[in-house]
Amino acid sequence: MTAPAVEPTAPPQPSLADLVRTAPAQASQQLAPAQPAQPPLTLAGRTLHDLVLAYVNYGNQDEEQLCLAKAVYFEARGESLEGQLAVAEVVLNRARSGRFASSVCGVVTQPAQFSFIRGGKFPAVDESSDCWKKALAIADAASKHLAASLAPNVLWYHATYVAPAWGRQKTRAAQIGTHIFYS
Repeated sequence: MTAPAVEPTAPPQPSLADLVRTAPAQASQQLAPAQPAQPPLTLAGRTLHDLVLAYVNYGNQDEEQLCLAKAVYFEARGESLEGQLAVAEVVLNRARSGRFASSVCGVVTQPAQFSFIRGGKFPAVDESSDCWKKALAIADAASKHLAASLAPNVLWYHATYVAPAWGRQKTRAAQIGTHIFYS
């Protein structure tokens, strides 16, 4: 079975900045997971949710995809799929930026970058959980560009319950769920 072709006439997907600009004024930079401000992200008629549900590549990930999935799992497993995708994109953006390690695993295990990493090691993952399966699917979708980018050029984020000093020096791009993203 071949994958459906992407229609060249499909309208472009909104960027993170577009989503923020079109969010209701009372929720200026808050994109609520339960009620997105925009229609669901799509690729050839399939939503991000559909892509995650249809994901069947379990067990066929390389080390880089596993590192990305672990970052999504530990940093954003309680977030919406869009929030998880944005976290994955930050890791990928960092690997491409030249300002961080050049590999996904290098970015994720870089000292003092992700709070779940201790001594350069990942904690154990519950590989039987639905959260892990979603994280694998999000990592695959992000690394293969199967969904429109939510976080182009975004290199930093933090949870809303912390206020790191570096956040005052960055340009706030958006808030998705409980994460604030910066460029």
